[in-house]
Amino acid sequence: MVTEYHTPGNLSKLSQRLHVKFVGGRLCLDFVNTVGGRAPSGAAIRDKIASYGDLLAWGLLAGILDGRAARSHPQDAAAVLERAIQLREALYRTLKRLLEGRRPAATDAGRLRTEIAIARANQQLAMHAGRFVWTFPESTETPDRILWPVSLSAAELLTSGDLANLRQCGGAECGWMFLDTSRNRRRKWCDMQDCGNRSKVRRFRAKPHR
Repeated sequence: MVTEYHTPGNLSKLSQRLHVKFVGGRLCLDFVNTVGGRAPSGAAIRDKIASYGDLLAWGLLAGILDGRAARSHPQDAAAVLERAIQLREALYRTLKRLLEGRRPAATDAGRLRTEIAIARANQQLAMHAGRFVWTFPESTETPDRILWPVSLSAAELLTSGDLANLRQCGGAECGWMFLDTSRNRRRKWCDMQDCGNRSKVRRFRAKPHR
């Protein structure tokens, strides 16, 4: 089966179809946020990655894929989609536990280690602009290539000082995660235009009016 990546000219339509935003501040956080929200249990609400095509479309919007075709067998695509969801949920639960001051679950840590190891095994040392950089092969034949930069982004975040700036949106049934880079480190919302404004409206309606 040949799955065509969506062309760059369709980025706006893709964004509207998937209803995704990139407000996390890190690639891995934007990947965690590919849900409509989170229930109190942490379960995903309105999963936006419902198919392998959705996963590719998100990768194009995130700038980690180009517009060329990815060739894969249906069973390969299904397996990669399952791995993607498992990676996302393991990362969400890990970050949530860290926010709560708890130790991540061993199974989730194991999942992250596995995906990070796969990503690192596929890195190549190459020359770019006169210096050596780590990169991935140009081949579009590997269906799980989209998971590699996400996994490395997670590894970087989990081992960096930026983890101290991790926040979770306080919007009702949101739960998106982001890095708070505001001056006073008091950002509450993933997006002031969405969750922030809705909160303002709820507070206004809850006030007694004469």
